[in-house]
Amino acid sequence: MKIERYPIDNGEELLIPVAESYRDCMKLIKSDHYRSTGKVPTTWKVLAKNLKPFSKSVLFWLRLAQYRGWLRPLCHFMWARKGEKMQVSIPETVKIGYGLYLGHATCMVVNEQTIIGNNVNLSQFLNIGSNKGMTPIIGDRVYIAPHACLVEGVKIGNDAVVGAGAVVTKDVAAGTTVAGVPAKPISGRDSSPFIQHPFPI
Repeated sequence: MKIERYPIDNGEELLIPVAESYRDCMKLIKSDHYRSTGKVPTTWKVLAKNLKPFSKSVLFWLRLAQYRGWLRPLCHFMWARKGEKMQVSIPETVKIGYGLYLGHATCMVVNEQTIIGNNVNLSQFLNIGSNKGMTPIIGDRVYIAPHACLVEGVKIGNDAVVGAGAVVTKDVAAGTTVAGVPAKPISGRDSSPFIQHPFPI
């Protein structure tokens, strides 16, 4: 598994895994499953769950489509089909860390240059956009509540929380909770209460 590094805040770096094989893809998929269940499944269990005809499996196909292997045409087709059905637009170019959790996995639009850290929660009706080609960066263990909007190249620090309906136009410091339109700090916290997948898997 290749690791890419991105600066985020006060000299800290995000370590983003990049799959170099389908085995790596499966590690990332298992980390996503762990975030929602607290258990690391077997490969066969993952395949049985996500290959069912009516499975939502949006994140499963996105992870596979991000790797440019021999199955990419099929994975890209399935990702586009599932994404359209669930109204989830997360391009394959988005950098995603271990253990991504999509709350309800519906109605999301994410900018193609976005970088998402490890153990992040994204909720429904999320919009991460840029008209100027800027790169939004979301740190590790971040929770973004429903109906939130991140504008242009904002940086969300590690362990931050973006409240429901917030419009984030400025960087958010690590461990800070922001809310409102435009979003402003309302409190701080020490660490994320959510299930965290061990890094690396």
